[in-house]
Amino acid sequence: MALQYQVPDMTCGHCVKTITGAVTTAVPGASVQADVASHLVTVSGTDDRASVESAIRDAGYTPNPA
Repeated sequence: MALQYQVPDMTCGHCVKTITGAVTTAVPGASVQADVASHLVTVSGTDDRASVESAIRDAGYTPNPA
């Protein structure tokens, strides 16, 4: 199962790197794919929605479940 989020304030490659690092650090085993054009972040390898959302928020971004 993959978790998907619209992250409207993810606007560049640096944002992708920051979000990816935050999620993979906070949620062991998680894998992150992010598409800047669609502002879509997909997280697989976990079903811990609360930890993923918290990691994205702590990195300074707004995760909206897609």
